[in-house]
Amino acid sequence: MSRFISTAICALFVCSICSTVASASDSAAGKTLFEANCAACHKTGLGGAPKIGDKAAWAPRIAQGVDVLVNHADNGYDGKTGSMPAKGGTTLTTAQISDVVSYMVEQGK
Repeated sequence: MSRFISTAICALFVCSICSTVASASDSAAGKTLFEANCAACHKTGLGGAPKIGDKAAWAPRIAQGVDVLVNHADNGYDGKTGSMPAKGGTTLTTAQISDVVSYMVEQGK
């Protein structure tokens, strides 16, 4: 029985490490994708885009939840201060958009 518990604890530990590594790579992927696809608008505020790292601009957006932000980025959105074209005018997948949004949200906290 103790061997079973030791194995289970070891498996949980390995899973937790793998989960942390996946999160780190998603963050790195999000940053890379942001620089290549989103920076033109979100670094400068072009078209009313919230600038990356602008905590005041991002706070009400973050409050809506990441799922809403991913939906807006994926499908497009017309807001009070500007418009977000679907996929930012790119061919990013929903998973890639989710990585970018997660990266941008982290910068806005």
